[in-house]
Amino acid sequence: MLPQSGKVYLALGNTDMRKSINGLAILVEGFLGKDLFGGDFFVFCNRPRNRIKILYWDQNGFCLWLKRLEEHRFRWPETEAEVLEIDQRALAWLLAGLDVSQAHEKLHYRQVT
Repeated sequence: MLPQSGKVYLALGNTDMRKSINGLAILVEGFLGKDLFGGDFFVFCNRPRNRIKILYWDQNGFCLWLKRLEEHRFRWPETEAEVLEIDQRALAWLLAGLDVSQAHEKLHYRQVT
């Protein structure tokens, strides 16, 4: 089970799943331009869409989490963006096989009238 804190960033496109902690960390800092040590989750998917890796920093070391589907495929977002920020709930949906792009967008209001 993953910790329930931090932002979630999807590295869109395909990632070589032979990469481990060091290789994925280089992608996060160099390609995505994100801070590895802020408690955020960085999610990567392979070309066949049957494996997801999640990299995150946990107090005193990196954690690398892998889910491999034996059947079916992850519903990985198709977009031109390089990175997509989602929330923890959407990550749970993605891991459960749901399409995160079909969720209602979050609305931001300042006042009622």
